[in-house]
Amino acid sequence: MSASSSRVAAEMVCNGDAQSVSIGVNYPEIIVIRHGETDWNVEGRFQGTLDVELNENGRQQATAVGERLSKEGKISAIYSSELKRAFETANLIATACGGLEVIKDPGLRERNLGDLQGLQPHAAASVCPEAYKALLSQKTDQELPGGGESIAQVYQRCITCLRNISVKHKGQRVVAVTHGGVLQTLHVQACPNNQPVKFLNTSVNIFHLSDGDNWVFKSGVDISHLNQIDYLRTGFGGDRSSG
Repeated sequence: MSASSSRVAAEMVCNGDAQSVSIGVNYPEIIVIRHGETDWNVEGRFQGTLDVELNENGRQQATAVGERLSKEGKISAIYSSELKRAFETANLIATACGGLEVIKDPGLRERNLGDLQGLQPHAAASVCPEAYKALLSQKTDQELPGGGESIAQVYQRCITCLRNISVKHKGQRVVAVTHGGVLQTLHVQACPNNQPVKFLNTSVNIFHLSDGDNWVFKSGVDISHLNQIDYLRTGFGGDRSSG
């Protein structure tokens, strides 16, 4: 499959016509899931790499997505960011899927937001104006004051992570539990010409990777497992606000 045909396939799936795309069989299906809800998601605080735990609603969401995945086919491996909100989500999924051991991978960690971490956007704009301005910048090499990462650094980290996973698990279904900022980056890789979307807590997002660089976004932002559970419809942290 050529690079150009891969790009066409990605765009077709992103526009909702998954049935017309042929990507072969020698690839993994990587189910990328955003962590469950936290109190800081509810409060609209930038979490970044601060180690915030799930709240009770987030645990219910994680259990629900785990039960769903257990009914949809064998899961061969579960990877997770080492941050508590992702790792606990992954462990609840693992319990539902037969007790698989969760593999921590720092490549799935949320973007480090530097001085903005722990702040709400309105406070960040006044307390850390330079950092907040940098967050809103369209420059991919713009690092955030206080040790924060640039978009390019996050891109390199998480794209490399999924490529490595794809090489190890060809022909298998794999779960990767991560964060909103990482999901945004993966979506841009697969759908470079599409508008950003909001990735809600425990949303199911399926990527197919073949030959390392051929990306297809098969389906995404699926929260059908939350039909009996409350969730944040604002998607805070699942868009540019990372979380």
